[in-house]
Amino acid sequence: MTLRPPEPAARGTVRGVLTSAPSMARPWTLYPRYPGHTPRRDAGLGAYETVLARAGFTPVAGIDEAGRGACAGPLVVAAVVLDPACIRRMHGLADSKLLSPAAREDAYDEVLRCAIDWHVVVIGAAQIDAVGLHVCNVYGMRRAFAGLRCAPGYVLTDGFEVRGLGAPALAIWKGDRVTASVAAASVLAKVSRDRMMRDLHERYPVYGFDRHKGYVTGDHVRALAEHGPCPAHRYSFVNVIKAAALRDGLDTMAEELAEAMELDAAVTAMESMAGAVGAPMSPAGASGGRRGE
Repeated sequence: MTLRPPEPAARGTVRGVLTSAPSMARPWTLYPRYPGHTPRRDAGLGAYETVLARAGFTPVAGIDEAGRGACAGPLVVAAVVLDPACIRRMHGLADSKLLSPAAREDAYDEVLRCAIDWHVVVIGAAQIDAVGLHVCNVYGMRRAFAGLRCAPGYVLTDGFEVRGLGAPALAIWKGDRVTASVAAASVLAKVSRDRMMRDLHERYPVYGFDRHKGYVTGDHVRALAEHGPCPAHRYSFVNVIKAAALRDGLDTMAEELAEAMELDAAVTAMESMAGAVGAPMSPAGASGGRRGE
């Protein structure tokens, strides 16, 4: 196929609209491109926010979560609206997973200084076990967005689409690495959750929550095998159920429960794909925060 440059518009046409002879229309005259509304790869973390501002979608909110893959501790979701004038000056901002703990704390303070508005939602392990991790994740994102005082013109989320936000939204793969708003939300969620896990370590020191933050590591697995789960663990995770059953010497039950949980996880995933997410839930374990409060 040979591509040719667009020909001059014929008489009786306007840009992007053909008023006569539709059979002669070219695709590029029907669907014009707007170069100023395309994010550039070399424009840094603020590229999406800049492009959306040019298109009139302001302010921009970013949403991200921390603790999705952990088998203990809460799921924390944050929504952040950054001041566009500050984004280019936020040199310490990056995906929270790529920052050291000290750098995350610095980035956390920087986000709070540059945020027009922000809100954090915490969902406890019991609620995750009751309704499922993905349902809680989507629910938390909706609540974090609803907790903002301002009315964002656009929403950027990390990884997957979230419906029902009440504003146009875009899901971006690895959004915490390519957009400032999502990166700021990831920092806020991660630092908030890490502080909660350090508090849990004071209550349950045998598990080492201050080191692994509830994720599955060798030390965590050994502590689970020796002491069994605590109330902060998520019993909807197979390894936690196995540890609980093995702790009581019920090897057969552990295997049966593990199989049941794997089947339940598959059913939950199918229901989520069918649009069954976002069922009404009580805000147990949820809390929020805004600058100035």
